[in-house]
Amino acid sequence: MARIAGIDLPKNKRGVIGLTYIYGIGRSRAQQILKETGVDENIKVQDWNDDQLSAIRNAINEVKVEGALRSEVQTNIKRLMDIGCQRGIRHRAGLPLRGQRTKNNSRTRKGRRKTVANKKK
Repeated sequence: MARIAGIDLPKNKRGVIGLTYIYGIGRSRAQQILKETGVDENIKVQDWNDDQLSAIRNAINEVKVEGALRSEVQTNIKRLMDIGCQRGIRHRAGLPLRGQRTKNNSRTRKGRRKTVANKKK
């Protein structure tokens, strides 16, 4: 079982896909890491030997991933809310940040509908 940055990588996946299970590493960064360490993308995680695993670990240690990256993102969001900019206000209100319309959609951000009773005439 390959364990990198506190994450158990799935054994039966290709290396480039397995690395994406680490927060902060997507497809392109996984490809870049495997290229600079000299590991083939198509080799499954369970077939990595100890030398390849240690080289990948060393390459990932140079990149900000998992806990450090999560805390940085949270700090950035908190800073936006503290200075009271538009994005910070939208974060505080739990609304979409990037100009999407909210009349019909944005249920992911707003949560379940709160039914309001009709006003009688």
